Amino acid sequence: MARPIVHDLQVRQRLLAVTAELVDREGPARVTLRDVAAAADTSTTAIYTLFGGKAQLLTAAVDDGFRTFGESQREAAHGGLLALGRAYRVWALEHPALYRLMFGGALAAYVECKPTPDVASDSMVPLVEAVTEAQAAGRLRAEDPIVVAMGIWGQVHGLVSLELAQMNDPATDWPGIYEAALASVARAWAP
Repeated sequence: MARPIVHDLQVRQRLLAVTAELVDREGPARVTLRDVAAAADTSTTAIYTLFGGKAQLLTAAVDDGFRTFGESQREAAHGGLLALGRAYRVWALEHPALYRLMFGGALAAYVECKPTPDVASDSMVPLVEAVTEAQAAGRLRAEDPIVVAMGIWGQVHGLVSLELAQMNDPATDWPGIYEAALASVARAWAP
């Protein structure tokens, strides 16, 4: 008697990682479930069993990106805004395909593949909380915390996106530029 095929958490995670890499490299329209299954050393049956189909797999990959990004932000939150900014860059550099999948617009043609709103917004909660705490301590202007958080996010996101796109000379001191930008952001929102 044959043992049933088990599609476990390892297979699921491998499929999510491979999906992000393939979509980043080929674009969502060119990636097939067969491509994903072959690259993950499994079958299309595993994809259908675990996710349902291509749209659900793409959504799960984006959600997984926001989930792991959110975890990294929660781990850094005790260090305040500066630690969150540094963790943002570290996570993006360690997960460039996921970062581009989440923020690069590759899925724009796949309307049904938008991130799950709660998963995406939950990943930014540590930033909003850190802004609120810094405002309460008098280190940031007392403006709408969401507006301040979005302004800060836009600054760090833009710089990380430029670094990932390799938008400058290869010898560019991205860590130094990033640290200078974090200091600038702090000054810009100071009371």
